[in-house]
Amino acid sequence: MIMYMTTNFDFLKKVDKNLFEIISDAERLYRDEYFEQCMTQTRRFGEHVCKKVLGKKRTLETTFDDMLATLKDCSTGRAEEQEFITDLYFLKKHGNSAVHSSSVKKDGITALECLKRAFETAISYCVYYKGKSQDILKLQYDTELMLTGKKNKSLAERYKEEKEKSASPRKAAKPKTTASKTPKKLKKQSSVMVCKTNKKKFSLYWILVGITCIISFGIIVTFMILLNIK
Repeated sequence: MIMYMTTNFDFLKKVDKNLFEIISDAERLYRDEYFEQCMTQTRRFGEHVCKKVLGKKRTLETTFDDMLATLKDCSTGRAEEQEFITDLYFLKKHGNSAVHSSSVKKDGITALECLKRAFETAISYCVYYKGKSQDILKLQYDTELMLTGKKNKSLAERYKEEKEKSASPRKAAKPKTTASKTPKKLKKQSSVMVCKTNKKKFSLYWILVGITCIISFGIIVTFMILLNIK
């Protein structure tokens, strides 16, 4: 059983599984860079769609060209029909070029355009020929979805998400837990500076000087007395 990733053509799966598998293979070939094979597969898809649209109106038509000519003759001239036929001609033209090319061309741009035309063809087929919901007409081809399998959100969807984010209450940021440091009490200094009054003390030097002076004075007085006696 083949498992398919999400594709741009998922809406086609319930309408026509065979067509879905054909075009899903085309997207897979593009992802693997088999661009010419991708274009060939989109041509195959277009031919099968054309065949289904013609239905009982198809008689002796065997080639894609013949079926397109008959489809064009049966057209009522509506813009949707003209666009549908134009897309089918585009798929036929580039699919044939890929098949009959003498050399391999890595034409990713044209291959991508073929996928986009096949996408528009699938939408028209579902809405105008199978009577499905016209909501399908709002779909747009998503290149990112084709390459990654993840849907690329529209501008409206991204805006809505951002609006919801801004509206939702933000969690209060937790304050950073830092080790609470209790302020250290200032210790009283053990030595307090106090201005002391210096006590007046006579130094030993001055005492000796005084005694010496007294003794000298006494000797001089005694010597003077002795001189006067003589």
